[in-house]
Amino acid sequence: MRRGLLCLLLVLTACSAEPPRGAATYGDAPRASASSGTRIDASALREYDESATSGGHLKPVTSLARQAPLDVEEAIGSDLAFTGTHAIAGNYLGFTVYDIARPEQPRVVSQVLCPGPQNDVTVSGNLLFLSVDLPVPDESCQNSGQYTPGGWEGVRIFDIADKAAPRYVGAVATPCGSHTATLIPSPTPEKVYLFATSSPSMTGSSECEAAHGMIVVVEVPVADPASARIAASPTILEGGASRIANDNLKVGGCHDVTVHAPTRLAAASCIGDGVLLDVSDPLKPRVLDRVQDPQHFGYWHSAVFSADGDTIVFSDEFGGGQSVVCDPKTGGVWGANGVYSVSADRRLSFRGYFKIPRPVLAPLTCSAHNGSLVPVTGRDVMVQGWYEGGVSLIDFTDPARPREIGFHQRGGAPYRDPEMSGGSWSAYFYNGYVYSSDMFKGLDVLRVEGLPLDGATLAEFNPQTQP
Repeated sequence: MRRGLLCLLLVLTACSAEPPRGAATYGDAPRASASSGTRIDASALREYDESATSGGHLKPVTSLARQAPLDVEEAIGSDLAFTGTHAIAGNYLGFTVYDIARPEQPRVVSQVLCPGPQNDVTVSGNLLFLSVDLPVPDESCQNSGQYTPGGWEGVRIFDIADKAAPRYVGAVATPCGSHTATLIPSPTPEKVYLFATSSPSMTGSSECEAAHGMIVVVEVPVADPASARIAASPTILEGGASRIANDNLKVGGCHDVTVHAPTRLAAASCIGDGVLLDVSDPLKPRVLDRVQDPQHFGYWHSAVFSADGDTIVFSDEFGGGQSVVCDPKTGGVWGANGVYSVSADRRLSFRGYFKIPRPVLAPLTCSAHNGSLVPVTGRDVMVQGWYEGGVSLIDFTDPARPREIGFHQRGGAPYRDPEMSGGSWSAYFYNGYVYSSDMFKGLDVLRVEGLPLDGATLAEFNPQTQP
């Protein structure tokens, strides 16, 4: 979602809790005061659930609503990461750790109140990283969470060795903030490297202007995360990002970077550009190719590689998730996916578009958002969140003719504030199930049925880092 669009929603009151820099609740016994805001009532959740439909190879298993103190409309669900038998869900007001050892019965292990949009999550071993991409008063979890020109933004670091009691252990301020922090395969196990990317700013701040076209590389010593630092700031967009249809977006870098670990290739979605990178050296990413599509793409947002890395699906978050783009008026391209082949000499070649085939969704907000590969033997299949367009299962084995083979979708989220949107922020496949972060409801669990799945088990999964 675009930087700055939801800054006015951050109205969390400061809370006190243990440890001193992180406000947490543990299991069913809250140890932090509840956030202020509009509480979601049971009748709204029932209305939302009763609107659900599904079809094809994707079947709903169960869902778990957000719990106090993150059960208010302002506590917007964001991205997911996975470690062992746990899923971690980011939230504009903090994050939640779920136990998914029994996917049919997920449960909340802990919650942390720590406001800062978007709080996208990245995990590495016992370390959890939260990305903050809008200035807030300071790096602590006791700040108000309100937009503060000239304030702090960057990456917060938690120790999650004890999933029931996450500990705040450090923070790194990054120029123009961190929208998403992508874990980069490290040449040494003693250090973690992250690409901290920042989406466009409408504020016109000098710091964001200086960060135009740049990726910040954060180096984190595993044994001493409090000493994390910026290790490099390579520019990958010479001349800055290409212009897009929305001229209000005055500055910007790369929204998301997805790494294909086996090949050390990365697909950077850079607002007006799709960029292919060689990230063999995390401190010196090298541009291999750069493409634009201004007639069809409004906002290069994120990407998914095929298993062998020879195909990339780039997503177009046209309207920043705030526009109606799944309707007959908009048509079948804006807010869609663009499929590209990667040649032997590492060049990008356009192959085809995909958009969910449900134009009756109007007037719901809907555009391509976060997804991941589904390990189907002999085929290229991915699952993807589309905001109020729901979750889509997509076969792109023929990159020129990608097609939907399953879906799960609810109606419009019944927020009392009509300016807020809901639906699936992200949908990812992890160890046999699909997990979706629903911005209004919470965690959805779905199953892929009728396809020959690869049974490999992962110990950790960050969707922006494909194994």
